[in-house]
Amino acid sequence: MARKASSTPNRGFRVADQIQRDLAELIARELKDPRVGMVTINAVEVTPDYAHAKVFFSLLTGDADETLQGLNTAAGFLRSGLFKRLHIHTVPTLHFVFDRTTERAADMNALISKAVSSRSKEE
Repeated sequence: MARKASSTPNRGFRVADQIQRDLAELIARELKDPRVGMVTINAVEVTPDYAHAKVFFSLLTGDADETLQGLNTAAGFLRSGLFKRLHIHTVPTLHFVFDRTTERAADMNALISKAVSSRSKEE
């Protein structure tokens, strides 16, 4: 039997975007854990049943492992804050993942700059 088409297309993406915005605000304004500093929420992936959300974050400064521990400790608090803000039946369990994409991008830019400068010196 074919699955019924959802009445609201891309709802999962909209819920993930809303979770990303709300989490960024909750972490910045209400989370008082000293281990969690300047955190940027890069992306949120939500399972189709909204039971779990994988939250990708990066740091401006600080230790990634310590921040990850702080966020995992505060996951229940953040989930309850989301419950107050979101108007969905199931608020997902939060799973935090440190995202190294920005670090890799900076490393790649440095390598490209180095290659370009060495090439211009040769010419």
